Formats: sequence, structure tokens, C-alpha cells
Amino acid sequence: MIEVHLDSWLREFGPRGTEQMDADSVGNLLELLEKRYPRLRFKLRDETGQLRRYVRVFVDGEDVSGTTGVATVLARARTIDILHSIAGG
Repeated sequence: MIEVHLDSWLREFGPRGTEQMDADSVGNLLELLEKRYPRLRFKLRDETGQLRRYVRVFVDGEDVSGTTGVATVLARARTIDILHSIAGG
């Protein structure tokens, strides 16, 4: 099982605390989260299923957002941290 943490902004739409999930990839994990918490839909991924520009996913502390993204395999992962950054000026 993987321990999933959402930042404080995303917790308004998903689990309020830590969620335990079993998934084989980041994309699969996001699908499961969106099914359990429908209000998360389109907050994490765009219409094509890719991570939104301002969403960062950390697998065991490593940012996979700009590399393998949703295709990241979670075979040995223990923790996932999902952060939504705020843009503006």
C-alpha cells in the first residue's frame, strides 16, 4: 500500500488526511483518487489525462512531474505527495 498525501488546497476536494492506496502507476493512482473523490477530477490532470501544469507529484521524495509523470511505475513506492502550486504575480 502507498501512503498518499495531498497539499492543503487539494484536501478541500479529496481526503482530509493520509489515504492508503494500491496502484501500479501514478496515472492509475490518480484515477483511483478521482473515483473516490470526484471533486478532484480535472484538478490534477487535464482532459488528456496528463498532469496539469501546476501539479507536482513526488514519489518517495522525487519529483516525477517533469519526467515520467503519469507513467511512473509505483512498484516499490511508499509515499506519494501531490502538490498544487499557485501561479500569479
